[in-house]
Amino acid sequence: MLILDPGHTWVTDLGRFAGPSRGLSVNGALDQHSAQTANALVGNDPGLPLLDVLHTGLSFVAEHDLLLAVTGADCVVRIDGREAPMWLPVSALAGQTVEIGTSLRGLRKYVAVRGGFDVPMLLGSCAPDSMIGFGTRLNAGQRLDGPLPTPSLRHPVFQLPLMRLTIDRPRFPASPLIDVTDGPDYAEFGDSAELLFHGDYEVSPRSNHVGLRLSGELPRRQTASEVLSRGVPVGAIEVPSSDGLLVLHRGRGVTAGYPVLAVVTAVGLDAIAQIQPGQHLRFRRVSLEEARDRHLQRHARLQELRRICLDLLHVHGVSAASGPVHRLAA
Repeated sequence: MLILDPGHTWVTDLGRFAGPSRGLSVNGALDQHSAQTANALVGNDPGLPLLDVLHTGLSFVAEHDLLLAVTGADCVVRIDGREAPMWLPVSALAGQTVEIGTSLRGLRKYVAVRGGFDVPMLLGSCAPDSMIGFGTRLNAGQRLDGPLPTPSLRHPVFQLPLMRLTIDRPRFPASPLIDVTDGPDYAEFGDSAELLFHGDYEVSPRSNHVGLRLSGELPRRQTASEVLSRGVPVGAIEVPSSDGLLVLHRGRGVTAGYPVLAVVTAVGLDAIAQIQPGQHLRFRRVSLEEARDRHLQRHARLQELRRICLDLLHVHGVSAASGPVHRLAA
């Protein structure tokens, strides 16, 4: 495929899970559910590389017949000027132009193409890492290798997708409610901890893949003992002495030294990945059991979707795609 207008697009995957043991962030798609759904829709393995489009648009030319899916933030998708659905597998024929529009609601879009992309890998992942300058950012005129030629899955007369599916699509409310569990330092905040669940927080433009900066009423730690630098999970809500809350995401460092009041759940992490600067959010306290059950239920639905997609693709003569053999980057 030939890139025409790259917007702000990187090639990513689900993350560098061997990274933290070597001092590197896990990184990868911030909205893991949308990324995994995109790959499931085109019959890819869950961890194959796909495109992460941050707010802007993206356009490219299919150099052979492609099967693709666009998930994540709401936007308009067009193939040779004809509007195409999101959250469904769609075909682009050789020579056709695919246009992914600017995000309307939500922030990040994910574009999976059957076969993934052949890009440099580091510790088994192509996920960008800004701290060490690794990753593949798209540029105009660039060609991406890896997508597999795939027969068209459109009706030959009406040009409609042949695969119709019911998808667990996320919503993008103006003021989302984010589930969190108690953090390791929750008790140190005393009654002040309840402010987290009654306050309204605004997302700062300084937010990025490392984490969100939130302004609003801050809970106050009741103890004065020093917090030593230690390992922190993705989703940790840190409370500095001033300057708002910090919600760490997948680009965070593996250690930090602020008290951790709460931890965003896996489902909540996908939601905050789609919040635009200037939006407001609220937090809801849930138990570890509730957080686990919601995650497992959604994972089960995703596995069922992948099975259905593989069956339907097989009916149309398309096999599953485990992807190209990736070369390792030094």
